[in-house]
Amino acid sequence: MDFNNEENGAVADGFPFDLNILPSQSQEISETESDSIEQEIEEEEELIHASETNGNHRKFLSNEDRKAISYLLLSNSQRGRLRRGATRKVAAMYSVSNSVIRRIWGKTTGGDGVCHRKTKKCGRKKVELDPQQFLQVPLARRTTLRDLSFALNINKTSLVRLKKEGAIERHSNPIKPFLKEENMVARLHFCLTMIENGSIIGDLTFKSMHNIVHIDEKWFYMTKKNANYYLLPGEEEPLRTTKNKNFIGKVMFLVAVARPRFDSDGNETFSGKIGVFPLVTHEPAKRKSVNRPAGTLVTKPIVSVTKDVSRRFLIEHVVPAIKEKWPRNSIGEPIYIQQDNARCHVHPNDSEFCRVATEGGFDIRLMNQPPNSPDLNILDLGFFNAIQSLQYKEVPKTTDDLIAAVVKSFESFSSIKSNKIFLTLQCCMVEILKKRGSNKYDLPHIRKEVMEKRGSLPNQIKCDPNLVEEVREYLRNQET
Repeated sequence: MDFNNEENGAVADGFPFDLNILPSQSQEISETESDSIEQEIEEEEELIHASETNGNHRKFLSNEDRKAISYLLLSNSQRGRLRRGATRKVAAMYSVSNSVIRRIWGKTTGGDGVCHRKTKKCGRKKVELDPQQFLQVPLARRTTLRDLSFALNINKTSLVRLKKEGAIERHSNPIKPFLKEENMVARLHFCLTMIENGSIIGDLTFKSMHNIVHIDEKWFYMTKKNANYYLLPGEEEPLRTTKNKNFIGKVMFLVAVARPRFDSDGNETFSGKIGVFPLVTHEPAKRKSVNRPAGTLVTKPIVSVTKDVSRRFLIEHVVPAIKEKWPRNSIGEPIYIQQDNARCHVHPNDSEFCRVATEGGFDIRLMNQPPNSPDLNILDLGFFNAIQSLQYKEVPKTTDDLIAAVVKSFESFSSIKSNKIFLTLQCCMVEILKKRGSNKYDLPHIRKEVMEKRGSLPNQIKCDPNLVEEVREYLRNQET
């Protein structure tokens, strides 16, 4: 709507009348023009569909809005009285209550002027955060907003607002293994051995890792100390009991996983799930009880894992499972079992293991990952957490129930997700090369879900040749 219409006697403010003059003194508006304005109001009301109130917070009207409202009200008035429904229509147009429009109309007719008296900076002053003062607060006093409010002498609610605005952010900080200088050098050498030349000259990619079986041990518990549930209002809270919350029933499992394989159409040809083996023994019960008579075989967890136990499970469980499940077209190629450097693990040149590993035309070898490097094993990198979250959805009561729940979680875990963990492992190797062997880096994210939907998910992660050359130069300087 054109507010600068000179035909109606425009004044210096661009309006056809002085807002401080009573309507009886202003120029009258023709009936045709008034009807057209009313029609425009009705059309804008249908488009906006605004309510009479705007939530819990009243909308603040600028001086330009107030002048426009005053003009609309005068256009829909006769002899100082508003037409029926004009207040409601204008209020709907600007999403304010009727009382606001009536107040503006009162100021219009009273000759006080419709402009608000607020200055540019009114209201309570915004609390500003001093970055230098914030950085001087020790990290131990930044663990909660309450501690931080005392340290900065800022109200806690102001810190909550700053957090919503992004001025401060919450950060979870997991503890990581301590790395010596020789550990970081070993990590660099290990990552370099996983790089192979690409199809293009100068193009470096990581190996596919299809011939590497990752193994590791992990404790799985009957339940968690604290569990979260969603309940209806008034629903009875569940009661979970145990004799001692510091000694919840648990079983250690040895898990072996290789990278899954898919054909050109994306169909799974090899799941990569070698097996999950509980470290337990079966012993006859010495005494009878209400649950079983004496002599019944009872499943008991192996509490202490020694080198003999590791060798026995490798020879009796892991190696036979590899021979049974490994793709037939890859028999004879070297198969590496990657383990960490725990003292209870078998040496790669163990004679008894080597004898069993080479039987039947297989070439199975042991290899150790760098010390203090759980981020170089896909089990610690994400596989264990994934199957444990599935296991917690079950409610085991006995050791046998727990074993069944873990095995079920292992078998139901998606091979597609397992394949993505291997890509995450290769991305972690890139970060390790950038940090010169350190583990001070954030877990990389390459939006694998989006790439999978687009059909561009890579099978191997590329590595910058310049980065590889810099790392090799760095290792040469370390040796000298």
